[in-house]
Amino acid sequence: MAEAILGKSYGDLLTSIGVINEDQLNRAMAIQSNKGGDLDAILVDNEIAELESIQQGLSKHLGIERINIGDATITKEVLDSVPVRLVHRYQLVPVERENGCLKVATADPSNYAALDDLQFVLKSEVEPLLAYSGDIRKAIKQYYGIGSDTVDSLVEEEGVDLESDTLAGGDGDIEELSEDASIIRFVNQVMSEAINDRATDIHIEPFEDMLRIRYRIDGLLYEASLPPAIRRYQAAIISRIKIMADMNIAEKRLPQDGRITIRRGGTEYDLRVSTVPTPYGESIVTRILNSSGELYNLEKLGMDPASYEVWEKMIHRSHGIILVTGPTGSGKTTTLYASLAELNRTDVKIITIEEPIEYQMDGITQIQVQPKIGLTFATVLRSLLRQDPDIMLVGETRDQETAEITIRTALTGHLVFSTLHTNDAAGAIPRLIDMGVEPFLVASSLIGIIAQRLVRVICPHCKAPVEAPKEMLLALGYMPKDYEGVTFYKGKGCEECKYLGYSGRTGIYEMVPVTQEIRDLAIKRSSGADIKKVAMQQGMLTLRQYGWARVRDGLTTVEELLRVTQEDVHLEKSISEEMAKDKDHVIEGEFEL
Repeated sequence: MAEAILGKSYGDLLTSIGVINEDQLNRAMAIQSNKGGDLDAILVDNEIAELESIQQGLSKHLGIERINIGDATITKEVLDSVPVRLVHRYQLVPVERENGCLKVATADPSNYAALDDLQFVLKSEVEPLLAYSGDIRKAIKQYYGIGSDTVDSLVEEEGVDLESDTLAGGDGDIEELSEDASIIRFVNQVMSEAINDRATDIHIEPFEDMLRIRYRIDGLLYEASLPPAIRRYQAAIISRIKIMADMNIAEKRLPQDGRITIRRGGTEYDLRVSTVPTPYGESIVTRILNSSGELYNLEKLGMDPASYEVWEKMIHRSHGIILVTGPTGSGKTTTLYASLAELNRTDVKIITIEEPIEYQMDGITQIQVQPKIGLTFATVLRSLLRQDPDIMLVGETRDQETAEITIRTALTGHLVFSTLHTNDAAGAIPRLIDMGVEPFLVASSLIGIIAQRLVRVICPHCKAPVEAPKEMLLALGYMPKDYEGVTFYKGKGCEECKYLGYSGRTGIYEMVPVTQEIRDLAIKRSSGADIKKVAMQQGMLTLRQYGWARVRDGLTTVEELLRVTQEDVHLEKSISEEMAKDKDHVIEGEFEL
């Protein structure tokens, strides 16, 4: 492993050539002993030494060439020339063959035992090139794929013909193969990789001539590099996950749901597994939940002070409905949990109805609906009033029955939180009316509505200024005079952010306190556009306007803002033009306590 290669002997070399001193080496070795990792990365990340001085010192002392693997074009022939097990054992990457000599990138070119071993196996001369350990790890994952050493061992054990299109294992031995140590290890590597990369979902998708694995990171899907031979073992991999999730592995024709609990580094993760049949095998999606993780509080959600103040007023009302809207994966549950955490006191009874329960919250009664046995949102709601709650959370308002019971619950003196799938905040009112709820009930029960999206945050470690993306800004409706003096930023990509340029997400919000003017529009069955116009006249910031403030603050990029709010631009533009024509007519709205 790389930790063993870049260990004490590597450190002694750095001290002998004067790159670091003994105290600095001892400090780095202590960090490595506690947390693991490559010594050169530890020195750089902890600002003990600069990468340039490390590599320059080694290159000069050993008389070898340096290389940036990211800039190299490596052929398949060269990659296949070194056994995968040696690539992983010695953490090196073959780069090119020149005059019969194989050049390999390594972070520790002083490890002569590794080079001698490689030279003996290949029966050819080997020349080391100096590279950064983080770049080598990235290159191994890129060129050989996740778990390539595991798959290589499995291929050797099975003695299979890689040119054959026949999938490994018939119906009779798939279960036995799924218990093979190499298959178990590969599945564990996939899950570990997902957690390391901050993924929220793992997609395992079989196709006619390939098996694809993708991770959803910060809201977007990224395809994982896999060894070519992995498709042979897709049935065993899928069966292994189904066994872990306590599913019926013999049933491949119907969708199934399961659950896996794993612990990693002292943290417990709850994995929700869903399978659906496809013509080429079962497709699996696994949602990763950090069940023991710290919940967000409202101050960490990314609300600006004005929006935070409005939201605080809404959630501290004694009764009424508060709706959080947005598509799946927009952070609605996080906002609701953060709100409940603030309201959670010993003198308040809080009950939630969820599907599923994503995080366990101490002091709050949480109920998971089970439609298969008739335990739906509506049926649970009918019984909950006898539990004497003060505050309730209804996970989703998805039909007329649930909406009407929720509204009547709010009208009887309870504070109710719920979610709704609409594109913006103003659209929630006509959506409820379209469900069949009487307009006067909507108008009398609603306290406020918040629409939200999540935008990716620029990685602080590789953040750098860039030129203004004028075409994208124009698509968002901004002219040069609107961004005069604004500095735009973008992440270049680094080890910290897995070379994505982004690290984490933050919320952008559209908040509508329901004033008397808006109640009147609800009773008249006005459109969402009309309601949005009035809300904007009363001072509401749209998702685009809120996100623009995040761009100006250097928190996110114009590309992110356009990706998340593009569909709202044209509607907002038409409303703004109408408001400009009628600029003297400003509707005064006040949040009522």
